[in-house]
Amino acid sequence: MIVVLASPAPVHHDGRMDISETLLPGVGLRYELTTTNGDHIGLVVARHGEVTLLCYSEDDPDVSFTVARMTREESEAVADLLGAPRLAERFADLSREVPGLMAAQIEITAESPFAGRTVADTRARTLTGVSIVAVFTEGKVLVSPDPDTLLPVHATLVVMGSEDGINALQKRIAG
Repeated sequence: MIVVLASPAPVHHDGRMDISETLLPGVGLRYELTTTNGDHIGLVVARHGEVTLLCYSEDDPDVSFTVARMTREESEAVADLLGAPRLAERFADLSREVPGLMAAQIEITAESPFAGRTVADTRARTLTGVSIVAVFTEGKVLVSPDPDTLLPVHATLVVMGSEDGINALQKRIAG
């Protein structure tokens, strides 16, 4: 059972959803939200990194039960899985706001000459003016990959640049 010792403060997330944040002294923070379907859920993020996912009773909002407990590593993996599509959406939103800037996703196939090589090996920015802003691989997202990041088969690159630059990079990655 978790005892609330501070009143929740509303937090606006992307302007679409209200999430309340409650300080739990000595424990960490609790975030609560109600989904579109009416489910009242909470996340308790402990100071040591463990995350507890809670679901609240429909009959009594003061009663909750634990759905899952996750280590810091497990919660980061789940966040990566949930965040990857959102990250791509944010880059697409940015490209709509800046004339001439586009975002795209390019898959590293088994036939690509860059499968198993590094971001630096692509020479993306130097040859095409396109930036590789993220790499999705094995359910994880790496934002702002460094030049030594390996590109395994089936990795997806999120890139930003001009339409011509992206087309050139797609051809280069395809081989």
